[in-house]
Amino acid sequence: MRHLLLAGIIILSSFSASAVAENYTIDTKGSHAFIQFRIKHLGYSWLYGRFNKFDGGFKYDEKNPATSSVTVNIDPASVDTNHAERDKHIRNKDFLHVTKFPTAKFVSTSFEEKPGGQILIKGNFTLHGVTKEIVITGNHIGHGKDPWGGYRRGFSGTTTFALKDFGINYNLGPASEEIEIILSIEGIRQ
Repeated sequence: MRHLLLAGIIILSSFSASAVAENYTIDTKGSHAFIQFRIKHLGYSWLYGRFNKFDGGFKYDEKNPATSSVTVNIDPASVDTNHAERDKHIRNKDFLHVTKFPTAKFVSTSFEEKPGGQILIKGNFTLHGVTKEIVITGNHIGHGKDPWGGYRRGFSGTTTFALKDFGINYNLGPASEEIEIILSIEGIRQ
């Protein structure tokens, strides 16, 4: 009987601990979230772009951040570098090959807060049919009530990886082997 009572207390305490976590949907409808990227152009300047279509959400627990998680789905065909011909080239088989690989996805596997507010989010990123672990280095931006009666929380983060790690082998020159992804995520609490 004592073992059953102890098991019941453990189960209830795990439910109450997880009840503290808050679920958020990334606010893409209101365009309050962005996934941008930059890559060096011949080593002379930065080429910037973004993905216009993505969705996802995150779970965040202020009292136990290690239990927090993030999932983001990206439509690679929505790539936008403000140049139609370049975007067409990026969508083809030399780069994203969006007809063969129509989705990209990030699913976190760990969430760690460092002193000073820095966040390290490890997870599996799938791009161009390849899944690899990446680390997003981020920060809290803020949280609180919005003017429409909701509650919002925002983060920013960056990650850098080599294109060839995801099977993208088009030669852009040695200065353009790595790409930086820049995230600005605002979520609406559900």
